[in-house]
Amino acid sequence: MDKRNIYLGTALILAGCLLFSNQFFNFNFFSMGSFWPIFVLIPGLIFEASFFMSGRNAGLLVPGGILTTIGTLFFFETFTNWRFAEYTWPVYILAVAIGLAQLYLFGTRQKGLLIPVFILTMVAVVSFVMVVFGGILTWLNYNTVIPVVLILIGLYILAAKGSSSRQ
Repeated sequence: MDKRNIYLGTALILAGCLLFSNQFFNFNFFSMGSFWPIFVLIPGLIFEASFFMSGRNAGLLVPGGILTTIGTLFFFETFTNWRFAEYTWPVYILAVAIGLAQLYLFGTRQKGLLIPVFILTMVAVVSFVMVVFGGILTWLNYNTVIPVVLILIGLYILAAKGSSSRQ
């Protein structure tokens, strides 16, 4: 079977399923109110495909990873009527980490890229945990967290410098 026929057949099946979803689930995928994230997702996928098809210019993965992640998030948000937006906002931060992580993995593997990837991922994870558990940890506030984090980072830096100077 010709490869083009496989792609065409798969695309037609997906289009048919989307049209059925409108009839059975009362969800109009093809309305602009539901369909607009495709204008964010498609450019992201084009950036991704451009790199993976050519194997050159890994820098395309940064905007590709960001736009693909955010486009996917926007589809999720529109499908759920933005019900979870108060919990999913850290994904915007994580999107940049994903783009940079792709650049590290498929690019020249510069170790310096891991620093912003780690920092952005930690900020996103900590933000998500604080949003989700914020109602549970009401005693924990920023006036307490920020000084403790600064003290812990300072202790870590001193311990790391102390161990390297002893060697």
